[in-house]
Amino acid sequence: GSSVSIWGYNFLNATAVSFNGVPAQFTAESTLINAIVPTGAATGFIQVATPNGTAQSEGTFTVEP
Repeated sequence: GSSVSIWGYNFLNATAVSFNGVPAQFTAESTLINAIVPTGAATGFIQVATPNGTAQSEGTFTVEP
């Protein structure tokens, strides 16, 4: 349930955010996404889907128990 800020470009039309494949609730602005780490998320990559494709974080996001 922690909040995470994701900075980037062209996020306004983001359609999905996921943490290692687990969908997250989020709000998007043009250069910022605020996402809630979903229950069941595990350490892995963060993905952001937009109409132009899906981007993945360079490194992994660590989920601690």
